[in-house]
Amino acid sequence: MDIEYQFPFGFKEVEGIHSRTDFDLKAHQEFSKKKQQYFDPEINQNYIPYVVETSIGADRLFLMTLCNALKTEEVGEKSRSYLALHPALAPVKAAILPLTKKDGLPDKAKTIFDELKYDFNIVYDEAGSIGKRYTRQDLIGTPFCIAVDHQTLEDDTVTIRHRDTTEQERVPIADLQGRLAAACSFRNVFEKI
Repeated sequence: MDIEYQFPFGFKEVEGIHSRTDFDLKAHQEFSKKKQQYFDPEINQNYIPYVVETSIGADRLFLMTLCNALKTEEVGEKSRSYLALHPALAPVKAAILPLTKKDGLPDKAKTIFDELKYDFNIVYDEAGSIGKRYTRQDLIGTPFCIAVDHQTLEDDTVTIRHRDTTEQERVPIADLQGRLAAACSFRNVFEKI
């Protein structure tokens, strides 16, 4: 049996599952001169077990995951593309983005970056407009962009932009660690299965 996936370029095999019967172990027994038999005490008999072989390629799984995650949608007259990887799978979990390169915003953003960088693979980016930085992060699948603005300096809150919906929410800096940990946790993924 083959398991296939509808790639953009057509159905292609992702995994093959084959019943090899006792062919492989019989051949191994013949050429190695070592018994490959199993004694089953319930039926009081020796036999060579059947083998079910499955093969799945990491490269095919990776390509399937990327193809499944690539999204393109129309927003007004423009097209928006992003890589909708689950936060647990996304290589970069968050981007720290100061709104401007002045007024102390980079310093505050770097402090936040330093607090989170040991627990999560995150990036710091201050190059270009905030919209272009959002687009860059969307294209590589970063699920959360954390914007540091002038209000951050007043009340220690930041804006989290969610990649898939582009919705934004204001949260305290103190909550970032817990929110990222919960969103990026494989435990939460497995509990939902």
